[in-house]
Amino acid sequence: MRANWIAVAAAVTTLCSTSNFAAPSNETWPSKTIRVLAAGAAGGPIDIMSRVVMQKLSDQLGQSIVIDNRGGAGGTLATRIAVSATPDGHTLLCNSSQYAAAYSLYKDPGYNAFKDFAPIINAGTSPNIIFVHPNTAAKNLTELIALGKKQKLQYGSAGAGSTPHLTGERLLKLMAGLNIEHVPYSSAMPAILATASNQVPIGLTAMPPSVQLIKSGRIRGIAVTSLQRMPSLPDVGTVAEQGFPGYEDYTWIAFFAPAGTPKAIVDKLNKSIAAIVVMPESKERLSVLGFDPVNNTADQFTAYIKVEVSKWAKVIKESGAKAD
Repeated sequence: MRANWIAVAAAVTTLCSTSNFAAPSNETWPSKTIRVLAAGAAGGPIDIMSRVVMQKLSDQLGQSIVIDNRGGAGGTLATRIAVSATPDGHTLLCNSSQYAAAYSLYKDPGYNAFKDFAPIINAGTSPNIIFVHPNTAAKNLTELIALGKKQKLQYGSAGAGSTPHLTGERLLKLMAGLNIEHVPYSSAMPAILATASNQVPIGLTAMPPSVQLIKSGRIRGIAVTSLQRMPSLPDVGTVAEQGFPGYEDYTWIAFFAPAGTPKAIVDKLNKSIAAIVVMPESKERLSVLGFDPVNNTADQFTAYIKVEVSKWAKVIKESGAKAD
């Protein structure tokens, strides 16, 4: 049996046509290496979740799994590739809540959010987090908003179409009334490092990749968008407790298969991933980073996507958010 491995793909491979395709049975799948198109850069939330889950899944299936990072353009680069993949369970997509947001933000996202994929599972959620360079005068969200009333500020995010981008538009622009400029980066880590080096005064990303830099003091956490404070950063207050009662936004990380993938394979993946994210080792690793596992069926996740698309479409329309 081939040794299990997880690797970053070195180049784009040619995807098979779905014509004349005979669907595999649950018993014969997987029959070859599984490719996971990760719609985010290495080190970001999507990449982290992909590797935690797929290492365990590879062990369970006794089959190799390749993580192919395709970040950029609000996740649409990876999603466009995955759309045309053969629906045999050997090509999967790992994307975040940007899947729902980018669908409305981009004039031509290259996919139909409701028809082109078979949602497998929402594997985990994380609040978004607002942070600043340590030299920034603001110590909390109230002070940051007060500062923004006096001068025009910038905030960096993981890119146009990411939910942190739209959290900034919704919270800082619409609700707080700030004249603030969005600076998109290629992924979460460049936005975090740009804030740490004071290229931009404010950063807004999903929580996981920022935790260690906040703990080390390279950036200062201002507010998390969960309703309760996060155990990994207990000193960072919530948006809800800093003047915006009931406010919450999350970045979720999920797995998809191309539409037409046999339901038996989708269901097997759902059950396997749901079990993996609550394993003590996986749960501890993810919770330290700010992820909470989600126990949901494929049908429940499908319904949730419809809610998310509607929610972010409204924010995009009201804020005038742009893809560039």
